[in-house]
Amino acid sequence: MDIKEIQNLIKFVAKSGAQEVKLEMDDFKITIVTKGSERAEATALVQQVPMAVAPPSVVESSVVVETPTESPAAAPAAEDHLITIKSPMIGTFYRKASPDKPAFVEVGDVVKPGDVLCVVEAMKLFNEIESELSGKIVKILADDATPIEFDQPLFVLDPS
Repeated sequence: MDIKEIQNLIKFVAKSGAQEVKLEMDDFKITIVTKGSERAEATALVQQVPMAVAPPSVVESSVVVETPTESPAAAPAAEDHLITIKSPMIGTFYRKASPDKPAFVEVGDVVKPGDVLCVVEAMKLFNEIESELSGKIVKILADDATPIEFDQPLFVLDPS
């Protein structure tokens, strides 16, 4: 795999909304980690793995490809009290029970413990994700009907 193919893979993963993708081939491993669904930031780690028949003098090499990122100092300090609700599983994120139904929550909605925030489909099972806290939905970080990863941020909640 050449650098151009790796760059195209990074762009594809960033656009897909996936948080992390791991690809392992016979002679190398690639891990692509994206941060934030609104910005196209991605980091890829390419690691050459020595073949089983390679002599012990072969050394593993790694290449890190990064795109520019926004400095953390740019985030306002007022957002320190906000709570991020993360995905408890891998699957497909849905904001509605079905296409003809309204979304479970919208930005600005007030939720309480037990309110359904979204549905995550995993292996043809639809799992309702309920709020464990009371507060107001400030941001929805995942797009409807997109794949999500374990521990991926889905919602930002203001508990005040």
